[in-house]
Amino acid sequence: MSPTFDLFAIPSFLEGIGSVIDLGGNFHYYNENRTPEEADMKALLSDWNAIGIEFNKAFQTLQKEAMD
Repeated sequence: MSPTFDLFAIPSFLEGIGSVIDLGGNFHYYNENRTPEEADMKALLSDWNAIGIEFNKAFQTLQKEAMD
């Protein structure tokens, strides 16, 4: 799973079914942070983590190609 998903609440299948009958809109929840700065820091960390994962994939591909 992508590190970006840490920033969003991802409902389960049962939560999705339950939201159909949630007429009051009380069932949905969101990942919250105490401050905007905390939200920004988590987003930046998530971005850099994703970049690191992509660099690692590229490095492994280059290593594999060099071995062939």
